Amino acid sequence: MTVRSAATNRWQQAWYPVAFLKDLDPQRPNPFTLMGQDLVLWFDRNQNAWSALADVCPHRLVPLSDGRINAAGELECPYHGWSFDGQGLCSAIPQASSGSSISQRSHCQRYATASAQGLLFVFSGDPEQASHQPLPLVPELDEPGWVVQDTFRDLPMDALTLLENVLDVSHVPFTHHATVGRRENAGPVELELSSFGPEGFTGLWQEGPRRGKLGSQFTTYAAPSLMWHDLSAKGFARILTVVYATPIRAGECRLIARFPFQFASPWPARLLRLRPQWLQHLGNHVVLEDDQLFLHWQERVVERRGGRHDGLRNYHLPTRADRYVRALHDWVNRYGGEPFAGEPLPARLSRSELMERFDAHTRHCRSCSTAYRRLQRGQPICWGVVAAALISASWLGPSAGGWAALVLALAAAGAGLRFRHWLQGLRQGSGQAPRNR
Repeated sequence: MTVRSAATNRWQQAWYPVAFLKDLDPQRPNPFTLMGQDLVLWFDRNQNAWSALADVCPHRLVPLSDGRINAAGELECPYHGWSFDGQGLCSAIPQASSGSSISQRSHCQRYATASAQGLLFVFSGDPEQASHQPLPLVPELDEPGWVVQDTFRDLPMDALTLLENVLDVSHVPFTHHATVGRRENAGPVELELSSFGPEGFTGLWQEGPRRGKLGSQFTTYAAPSLMWHDLSAKGFARILTVVYATPIRAGECRLIARFPFQFASPWPARLLRLRPQWLQHLGNHVVLEDDQLFLHWQERVVERRGGRHDGLRNYHLPTRADRYVRALHDWVNRYGGEPFAGEPLPARLSRSELMERFDAHTRHCRSCSTAYRRLQRGQPICWGVVAAALISASWLGPSAGGWAALVLALAAAGAGLRFRHWLQGLRQGSGQAPRNR
């Protein structure tokens, strides 16, 4: 099989979503690593648009993401105050004499950016080529009537490993038993490919999930990093499962997942909107961690056996349930290559390290980071109420007021314990998959 050269590697000349716009702070620089390149994302209010520059000052090579957006609305280096506009052009060197010219070497590398469907996209290659590549969007989401639940997480696995996993529909009843699957729903999965080429492939699962109870499922892989499943559950909703696998570096990617629904009745949408997003994200973490442990370890076995480009030889894929995984590897070998071909994986992480949630998600998520701060403030208040209520109950004795104080103490203690549980969930997963409990 042919491994694509760097000159034809599709991953190096592609648009990728790097964040939901709602989670980016327009008042400060935001760091991100894309395809092994450290970037700084910041809102250029002079152009009313997000900018992406290489996260390194050309002066003394420090990260610009540790700087600030100054009064002129430009990105200012934290070390010596050099300033850069949204195009990466150096506009000010405080140490230079008045009237001095600014050379080409003083400028920063710029990356093309675009905003669409609530996401910020960055082009990984030459910005002059960005306009020749379409954004990887889901056309259906431009239609009205969708209720969309979004999440993201930085995962300790390669983008291709994530894509293999989400394209593999047959693992759901077993891996995700007791979360979003049931073992009793497992059975033959007869996948069909309806198209295949340089832009990816499409497929059909005629029976669909849960032994046909939800209807046929259509799958699209829009190379190199986007895939979605589409099914219509008669009388309930049309449901999409959208996954972007944005490559960060070898062995690490950012999952951006979207779960759009078009409900037949207005009530499910109203109920979904009542649930805070951060609580939804806690549930999403549990599902992601169902297979995160063994996928991270699986990668090291693949590496020892020759790498991802030998997947079709190393894997045993005897059934039609593996057809999408086979098609993904066919695309890698024929058209796209790997995002980090030949680069070694980092050392294997421990179970505890793999369950880390705060740096992988919480601190980057506006909803979860806000909830985390509020819960931190609320927990000591709960224990303070408990102490005050118990003192009051002791003072009032066996009276109506005393009993009311005891009830208040119990309620505050329950809230304090629940806050502690949520705080732990925003920091770390348990590592115990629900299927094994």
